[in-house]
Amino acid sequence: MKNILVPTDFSAESHHAFEVALQLARQTGGTVTLLHVLEAPETTTGNFSTYGGPVNGSELPNSDGGIDKIFFIKLMEVTKGRLHALRNEAETLAPGVPVTDAVEADRIGDGILKAVERHGSDLVVMGAQGHGAMENFFVGSNTERLIRLAKVPVLTVKHQQSTFEVRNIVFPSDFTEESTGAIAGLQQVQAAFPNAVVHLLHVTNGAETTTTRQHELAFAERAQLTSFQTASISADSTSAGIEQFARQVSADLVVIPTRARSGLSRLFQSSIAEAVATNAFPPVLTYHLA
Repeated sequence: MKNILVPTDFSAESHHAFEVALQLARQTGGTVTLLHVLEAPETTTGNFSTYGGPVNGSELPNSDGGIDKIFFIKLMEVTKGRLHALRNEAETLAPGVPVTDAVEADRIGDGILKAVERHGSDLVVMGAQGHGAMENFFVGSNTERLIRLAKVPVLTVKHQQSTFEVRNIVFPSDFTEESTGAIAGLQQVQAAFPNAVVHLLHVTNGAETTTTRQHELAFAERAQLTSFQTASISADSTSAGIEQFARQVSADLVVIPTRARSGLSRLFQSSIAEAVATNAFPPVLTYHLA
């Protein structure tokens, strides 16, 4: 997780993500690429009045699109200036961390996914909720879509992290045979944060059973975890149980493996990862099962 992509809409939430990415890059010897996606007139089919284009799909009277193009060019110039300002800020926040910037002209979700491929990113760090007409990257639909479709881990950040020191990691699972596919990703997390305690969490609608604990211990052995604790919590929903337990142990990071396919373990359904990523207080890392 050294080649980090940070989509930004210049909101406070995306700045929190940028700060976390810089700290991660400094810890791992990695690099950071800042990305802003502009929905250009050529690639937008809906309402992009924010950029001076058609409103609800209709052209301005007597317009051949020239004004739109001029406005888009000016917006590109302003965007590059804001990205360069963030790069200058990075020199103070994390001296020595290489930071580059890029602008994609596309729909927001598609632009981020294409940038992951183009830049060879192995981690996306992004804000979970942005607000305002110009700052609309991180409404739930875009965050959730990225969690479902990105081929690399996605770290969502909702609040400012003065220091991103990971001491307590919550890893929820049902620890069935299918959870074996989550081991490789968890081992990467453990390697990145070797001093952290991994809390293996089973969310249930009843009391913890001996079988549950046995499954957790067996999983810990397969994953070769060096520092872990087992836990079980009863909750009305899996996502609510994860969020409640994360608060109880003052988690610095929640790690959730996911898979969008249906018919498999309920815990690995992408909807649960999406709900936790957009609601839980600490940063949440999601990745696809092997």
